[in-house]
Amino acid sequence: MPQRTPLYAAHVAAGARIVDFAGWEMPIHYGSQIEEHHAVRRNAGLFDVSHMCALDLIGPDATRFLRRLLANDVAKLTTAGRALYSCMLNAAGGVIDDLIVYFFTPTRYRIVVNAGTAEKDVTWMQTQLAGFDARITLRCNSKDESQTKNALAMLAVQGPQARELFYTAFPASRAATESLAPFHAREWPTDKGVWLIARTGYTGEDGFEISLPANAVAEVWQTLVDIGIKPCGLGARDTLRLEAGMNLYGQDMDETTSPLDTGLTWTVDLRDTNRDFIGKSALVTRRQEHQFVGLLLLERGILRAHQKVFSSQGEGEITSGTFSPTLNQSIAFARLPVGIILGSEVVVDIRDKRLKAKVVKPVFVRNGKSLLEFST
Repeated sequence: MPQRTPLYAAHVAAGARIVDFAGWEMPIHYGSQIEEHHAVRRNAGLFDVSHMCALDLIGPDATRFLRRLLANDVAKLTTAGRALYSCMLNAAGGVIDDLIVYFFTPTRYRIVVNAGTAEKDVTWMQTQLAGFDARITLRCNSKDESQTKNALAMLAVQGPQARELFYTAFPASRAATESLAPFHAREWPTDKGVWLIARTGYTGEDGFEISLPANAVAEVWQTLVDIGIKPCGLGARDTLRLEAGMNLYGQDMDETTSPLDTGLTWTVDLRDTNRDFIGKSALVTRRQEHQFVGLLLLERGILRAHQKVFSSQGEGEITSGTFSPTLNQSIAFARLPVGIILGSEVVVDIRDKRLKAKVVKPVFVRNGKSLLEFST
């Protein structure tokens, strides 16, 4: 039976269309996915992301463990609250998951992993912990009540007006978080427990991601809705992230793909030649096999995952595709042979029709503005 976040009743009461997503009953939209998308680009939107799994890593060897576990290097985190995006790889260099790590001290971190991979992620981490003096505590919602006594819910408030509206709802938080730089977080003590407010997100817009005690989230959600922030479902979250050039685990990458082939080379830190992270030897010895690019459809149609792409360099495949409400055009990510030139044309097989598309950088929109003029 699918799991439910602490906000399930609120979603149903608001008329959300509920779908099964990675074993969770989640809202895909509340009536109009397009309106929700535009709300985030133009004003502010509110997402329930409590299906994501938060973990606390604590212990004398916490930093040493993460430097071994992750392709990116947590040693660069020296300021409390600083966040790091990284892939967690298997020995062959395939992506087990992509995740965010928040640094508090060298002996204390918060890790947020994807909902659909949480169980295997935790199993993998626990296995790799052998020989390290550190422990992992689950903070995610679970059917097992013994694991959720300290469960956290997570909200994302995204859009150009998101932070100001959040401050209107919770004015006391301004002093603690107004100076936060992007990809930084701060713990904020409240009468409803300690909140972690992070200036991160998955939409290409400014805003906050907030982790807070699960038993307090329903009241906080309603306060944010009452202040004028529009509830948004997974449908808008997907079109927003694709416009913003953000990968989705299970579509754009998985355990069979290297970060080198999915546009995530920038998350692999090889500067410290003495650091031996899991998957390093595989990445160092294997060459990049594919080029991860954006596609802009030049004819009428919709780009979707798994459609074949034909180029002068050979055949490739779309990993994620959608209709972009911001650009009013169909866009996609594709994995193509190395050597594709930005600005060149390719052909996509859409329902047995060969339609032309343009190769662009895989970031289409940022902060509400089209980046297409800079993408070739």
